[in-house]
Amino acid sequence: MELQQLRYVVAVAETGGFTRAAERCLVVQSALSHQIGKLEKELGARLFERTSRRVRLSAAGEAFLPAARQALEAAERARAEVAAATGEIRGRLTIGAIASVTAVDVPGLMRAYYDAYPRVALRLMDGASETLVTGVREGTLDLAFLGVQPSFRIQDPGVESRTLAVDPHVALAAPGHPLAGLRGGAPVPLARLAGEVFVDFPAGFAARAQTDEAFAAAGLRREVPFEAKGLEFLADLVRGGLGVALLPSRLVPRLPGLAVVPVEDGPVREERMVWNRSRCSPAAAAFLATVPR
Repeated sequence: MELQQLRYVVAVAETGGFTRAAERCLVVQSALSHQIGKLEKELGARLFERTSRRVRLSAAGEAFLPAARQALEAAERARAEVAAATGEIRGRLTIGAIASVTAVDVPGLMRAYYDAYPRVALRLMDGASETLVTGVREGTLDLAFLGVQPSFRIQDPGVESRTLAVDPHVALAAPGHPLAGLRGGAPVPLARLAGEVFVDFPAGFAARAQTDEAFAAAGLRREVPFEAKGLEFLADLVRGGLGVALLPSRLVPRLPGLAVVPVEDGPVREERMVWNRSRCSPAAAAFLATVPR
């Protein structure tokens, strides 16, 4: 069994076809097919079910794929560890981040890191905090920047977490909304907002849970008929007068044209950096060292 054969299997599984896998691996399709056939003969099982219209993993292939990925990851890490021992940081680094991160300048950190370690292939993925945590846990991400409620817990002892910022929410409303006349004054009690119509992120998002938990803790209920996955669209709905929103105060500079009102006993967002201790490559360790404390 050779590492190249494992790469071919992973490529076919991820692209869904031998032609696209060969293009990704920069080999002719016949060579790729031959090597996978050779591996299947050695294993005594077909890894893929092939028809004229599609290629998909067989039951044996489903069982084989995670181990193949782990073997490739281990080989990559071994090369990176040897390079690090000789003073060179190389390999791959995949970072995840919520789009609304404010505690650190992610693009700036990545630019400085690339200048310092040009042999590292950098990749950035954005997404919801829950998805990013899963990526760190499963190893598809080396580290991630999250925005979560203070009660958020990661059910994996191998995943480390560091809090970067704690940010109280403020109420945001259209300039003509009655709340707009209260800005600059004393914080508005959360109970005062319970009767408002809300714009928020969809249920299940950590960004939504921050507010849901605050209302639940106060024994209050609210109406959320308008949901948006993106921050800009959410702000547009508020500007349009469809409802009010509660968002971290550090996001206010990104959302012009809205009235900002402080809130008493409101939601809080924690921005955290998470990484998998058991999968921390030299490239990841070097990046972690650049993040300000």
